Amino acid sequence: MRRERVLALLRLVVDGSVDVETALARLSLPDEESLGFATIDHHRALRQGMPEVVFAEGKTVDQVVAIAERLAERDEGLLLTRLQPEMHAPLAARFTGIELNEVARTGYLPPGSPPPAGRGTILIVTAGTSDLPVAEEAAVTAAALGNDVSRLTDVGVAGIHRILARGDALAAASVVIVVAGMDGALPSVVGGLVAVPVIAVPSSVGYGASFGGIAALLTMLNSCAAGVTVVNIDNGFGAACAASRITHC
Repeated sequence: MRRERVLALLRLVVDGSVDVETALARLSLPDEESLGFATIDHHRALRQGMPEVVFAEGKTVDQVVAIAERLAERDEGLLLTRLQPEMHAPLAARFTGIELNEVARTGYLPPGSPPPAGRGTILIVTAGTSDLPVAEEAAVTAAALGNDVSRLTDVGVAGIHRILARGDALAAASVVIVVAGMDGALPSVVGGLVAVPVIAVPSSVGYGASFGGIAALLTMLNSCAAGVTVVNIDNGFGAACAASRITHC
């Protein structure tokens, strides 16, 4: 249950359209549903401003569809991340209007009413085209949370003139998410150019000594640019959630 729905319910109590006991029943906590293999948290939107998100990796197709059905019943929006290719057809058949993004590996079913809008724009910057799956996961998530999203793609430090030429886009952003693999240097460059929060996402892209994103992670953690924060390797979802909290506070 989203906060705006709770507010609407309380207004109905005030004007007498709904009695107190009915409202209390609707708001009773905890509101959890057990499917045996999963326990769904239906009050996460009330506590955190967004419904529970389905992390599909490691789940079967049937499990993903069953969880998605329960969440979709509330009409508060449905977001699935790390979808596997074999999950697309069953989800498309079950949910009319679901938006499946093969690059981002996401599925999104819009809510009955849009979520509260974030302030300004979240800019998502990628060092290379190979970072797009992580960046697009961040973009889909940020948009699902009510944010305007823009992108700068393939502007890494191997051709640093590319990011330096996009000063207008950087200056217009409220929050910047920077996805980079290999040496992971781009967030430090961006952090030295803007006055807004910069969230760095190390990607697992790179040759052997990148150690699956660990090299980029350590570079970002050691950034000399003030105010750069770092999320886990390939965690575009987490970066978007953090950015959205900033734009909604």
